[in-house]
Amino acid sequence: MERRRAPAANRRYGQRRFWDALYEREGAEPREWLGGLSRFLPQLEAELRPGDRILVLGCGNSALSHDLHELGYTNVTSIDFSPACIAAMRARYAHCPGLRWAVMDIRALAFPDASFDVVLEKGTLDVLMVEETDPWDISPQATAAMHRVLAEVSRVLRPGGCFISITFAQPHFRKPNYAQEDFGWSLRHTACGDAGTFHYFLYIMRKGQPLDPSDLALGRRLHQPPPPPAPPPPPLPLDNDEDYLLAIEL
Repeated sequence: MERRRAPAANRRYGQRRFWDALYEREGAEPREWLGGLSRFLPQLEAELRPGDRILVLGCGNSALSHDLHELGYTNVTSIDFSPACIAAMRARYAHCPGLRWAVMDIRALAFPDASFDVVLEKGTLDVLMVEETDPWDISPQATAAMHRVLAEVSRVLRPGGCFISITFAQPHFRKPNYAQEDFGWSLRHTACGDAGTFHYFLYIMRKGQPLDPSDLALGRRLHQPPPPPAPPPPPLPLDNDEDYLLAIEL
């Protein structure tokens, strides 16, 4: 069966020129996807330690990196694939020497192995899914792109380090991508959100700890082919005594 195509407008979110144009218009004026730091600070602070080397993926013009810096987490590196974004953010926060900014593709991180204690993303990985139309049946291309990014995250995390992913994606959709044994991390999640708003989820992966068997099974199912469609039901036998004329509404 041929896959439905996502709306053409969705594709722009994966294109550098769209984001460059946006940041050239908006500069570094904060725009928060999924809300600001205060919405998930208690869950985040439980995983962070003073002095942690933190990498923020797809920072955009969120104030997240700066807000972490103001709370005392002063070793923060933020990357985005938009040069316009990084130029604006570097200029806005030039007064914070502990904040570092780099133009970089999350699929090919230019850092040595085990460079960071924490890798953090907020809505960035969702961009890899913008052309998907069925969350129950993700395309091989999107699955491969997600795996490539997560493999890079695992590589730059030190043993014992933590990857934190914040997203609207529900566990039954996102956990199979994260629960891959070759990433070498455990997986847990928690739901967040203010009363009366949509919930979102924090996924926390700890490098060097094993996956639970249930999560491991989820991850393995990601690579299994989908089951074939059920055959159509057999036709009902005809009743030769049925009066078809009486069954027809004229």
